[in-house]
Amino acid sequence: MRRAILLSAHGIGSTSPNPPVGCVILDAEGAIVGEGYHERKGESHAEVHALRAAGNRARGGSAVVTLEPCNHVGRTPACHQAIIDAKITNVIVALKDPTSRGNGGVALLRRAGINVDVGVLAGEARLVIGPWLDALEDRRPFITLAYQVSTNDIWPIDEKFIDERRYQFDAILNLAESSLEEGRTGAHPPDVMRLPVLQSPYDPNPTLETLYASGVRSLLLLGPPDLVEPFLAGQAVDRIEVHSTLATGSSGQVANWACLPTGYRWTSFTRTSTGVLGHAVRNSANAMSGGAP
Repeated sequence: MRRAILLSAHGIGSTSPNPPVGCVILDAEGAIVGEGYHERKGESHAEVHALRAAGNRARGGSAVVTLEPCNHVGRTPACHQAIIDAKITNVIVALKDPTSRGNGGVALLRRAGINVDVGVLAGEARLVIGPWLDALEDRRPFITLAYQVSTNDIWPIDEKFIDERRYQFDAILNLAESSLEEGRTGAHPPDVMRLPVLQSPYDPNPTLETLYASGVRSLLLLGPPDLVEPFLAGQAVDRIEVHSTLATGSSGQVANWACLPTGYRWTSFTRTSTGVLGHAVRNSANAMSGGAP
């Protein structure tokens, strides 16, 4: 399962509005014979990639997947049926799929006589798929606010800081520049995600509703405190990344936040070549569940 979770992370920033999912196929003796992950909506799901790689070696084996195999036919065939057709005998699932229609994939697999275990390493699987699940529940994108703390200001963002993180997100909204762009150009098929034209000043609720409707499930938010404040006040910011380049003994002044807005707590720190990168989450179960992709 940990291999499947690692594979699923390769879909971060490109699968929306679908979730990032990973799958590993084991043969009857327990050896890995196929693996895959979902890359983009409209293309094969993780299970299909893995089963295709395994071929006939999947017969009598096991499928290990981070999210319950889908039970409906959309742009691609139903994954639960692909597993049944491959003569898999065991399926190990980390998390149930809240979008299942009618009887879920797990129920249909069991009905076909396949042994299914659910909840295996669910917490670790949420490190990748958690933001998608939270976006689905809240009906808005999972939002990460990023800024840089220097000796004189709280907001000088350098492009390298942004570019190193853009692969994690479907879109980037820069409030100061009134700009909205795809996280990674070409990550999503044009018929799947067309970013809307937004009007500033941005009212959080209609802005996020519009972005969600366009397929955005993860959003990097940039901007000065006065423009970001409405998003914070509405508890729309789920996670914060702070790049600190503060110098010891500096007499410079920073904005009122100092480092973190009220209601957030640090979760991890990483030393970089130019300072420290800190991660924080909102003090709620929902925000904490997403983890850090």
